Amino acid sequence: MEPHRPGLEEADQAPAPPAETLAEARPAARTGKSVLREYAEAIVVAMLLAFAIRVFVVQAFKIPSGSMIPTLQIGDHILVSKLAYGLQWPSDCKVRMTFPPVTCYASRIALPLGTPQRGDVIVFRYPEDEEKDFIKRIVGVPGDKIEIKSKIVSVNGVPLQDKAYTQRVDPGIIDGMTNPRDNYGPVTVPEHAYFVMGDNRDQSLDSRFWGFVSDHKIKGKAFRIYWSWSGQGDWRQWVRWERLGKAIQ
Repeated sequence: MEPHRPGLEEADQAPAPPAETLAEARPAARTGKSVLREYAEAIVVAMLLAFAIRVFVVQAFKIPSGSMIPTLQIGDHILVSKLAYGLQWPSDCKVRMTFPPVTCYASRIALPLGTPQRGDVIVFRYPEDEEKDFIKRIVGVPGDKIEIKSKIVSVNGVPLQDKAYTQRVDPGIIDGMTNPRDNYGPVTVPEHAYFVMGDNRDQSLDSRFWGFVSDHKIKGKAFRIYWSWSGQGDWRQWVRWERLGKAIQ
């Protein structure tokens, strides 16, 4: 009599695992999100992050004119710190069908971290057309007495030592009654305002012509050149490599 031999089913199949094991082994069920929806959500999140960084942390600008020569050249791309003077909270905002979708024309400091100082290079909303951003250097802070005589800028009666970062390309002197470029003031900078000038003194539209910059119109402090494009002359010199990463002082 032959010993009992297990059938095929008994020999080839392992005992059925518990129901809990089967449940764990199954792949996770799909949530039902389409690939298109996932990409759309990722794009929206990225746009919101970019907008938040632009509003609260740092913003990039391009220099289109020569009013800040020699400090900044036409074609310089710069970074502006929105946190230099504190955490800004936007105000006077309008919604538009553009990117960014919201444009704000003023801001207040929700968390102060400092105040603008004489010598800072700042970006602000141009008082005569707030759709435009201007960049200039602070010459006078609240309470300062500003006077210009024959191109010499004085602050509180002391000539400003500005030759290291400015240029004057026109040797002629314009009478103050005709044009305030070379002869101006004296004026006292009011509270919550700043007197600004371009480093290219003879070719800058600044506080000499349109007045003071209100503190709630300042967008931030320029601190670094991250790209500089000339696009003129030999193609090998179109990029100003020596300016990349340069600190703005």
